[in-house]
Amino acid sequence: MKITGSLLLNNQEITDIDDYSNQIAYAMQDDILLSSFTPTQAFKFSADLRLKCLNEQQKIERVNQLIKDLGLNKCKDTRIGDAMFRGISGGERKRTSIGVELVTNPDMLFLDEPTTGLDSYTALQVIELLQKLSNKGANVVSTIHQPSSEIINAFERLILICRDDIIYQTHIKLLIIFLLQDTSILISATPLNIS
Repeated sequence: MKITGSLLLNNQEITDIDDYSNQIAYAMQDDILLSSFTPTQAFKFSADLRLKCLNEQQKIERVNQLIKDLGLNKCKDTRIGDAMFRGISGGERKRTSIGVELVTNPDMLFLDEPTTGLDSYTALQVIELLQKLSNKGANVVSTIHQPSSEIINAFERLILICRDDIIYQTHIKLLIIFLLQDTSILISATPLNIS
């Protein structure tokens, strides 16, 4: 089997993905943060590796702005921690993980289940953060499982999958109308908390 095709970004063919590495970011579901680092150190380490075009002062300014934007001021100098050593909270850890990817100020951000393992309040905070990034011009694409009605309403567009089939793909505001037109979907799918 042979697969062929073109990879386009803004209608321009991408011939070398390295040319776009600072414009595209991916935050994994399970982070790979160093437990001995603080959020400040994690952001600075990422900046040192990925932002060779910035001088030291510019990197520090970028790190400080990220700390502020992500609401990490209270824990910026607290160790991230792990299962053995207590550190920052789950929500702070998730925002730090996302921040490590945001250090390059990417045009596109992909996230794999950014609310997994978070309580409903913290999950909503993370989604509101992503919404702010989107409002500033970044393209944010995320997978999410079993979102609350508050979280699902924070999304602009939605692809809804049921039993491996795409059953809905358009603006979120039209979802309720769509679901009410075909009640068999409501019966066969995992129920959404529609309000």
